[in-house]
Amino acid sequence: MIANVGDSVSVRKPQEKEAIVDFSAEQVKAPFLLRCGALLADYVLLISIPVISLLVSRYMGNDGARLLNSELNNAGWLIAVFIGLTNFILMPMFTGQTMGKMLTGLRIVGIDGRSGSMAKIALRQTLGYFLTAATFGLGFFISVFGRKGRALHDYLSGTVVIYANKRPL
Repeated sequence: MIANVGDSVSVRKPQEKEAIVDFSAEQVKAPFLLRCGALLADYVLLISIPVISLLVSRYMGNDGARLLNSELNNAGWLIAVFIGLTNFILMPMFTGQTMGKMLTGLRIVGIDGRSGSMAKIALRQTLGYFLTAATFGLGFFISVFGRKGRALHDYLSGTVVIYANKRPL
């Protein structure tokens, strides 16, 4: 194949990343559906471990009461509890993200845009989520209708979930 000098070739430029400086965290708030996707990813991660342990136990010949009382099933639930505590409390305290938030590019930061303190994030992930669950999820839907994109647990702890690739200062 011979290219003529007059032929135009389209050149794709790499996408330029935009850096936002001097911003309020609410300007880069995470979209509600992306937050739902992150929560769904966390749920799938958490529930897959006991399900896999049940399937393996069933494959090994256990059924009925033996299936539910098997050591493999109990180990699966113990691992799921450990991963749940790690994913929902410890990881956000140290990194500002759960596994689902990492997959979707979301981060929990303080309302000023800086990394949230461990105490604020611990409050958000424990008492804040408890209150949000106690309202049957209505505390989560506040982020849909509010301009600031903050849910009940965010208001309680002074945090906001943003869509960002880099760690804030």
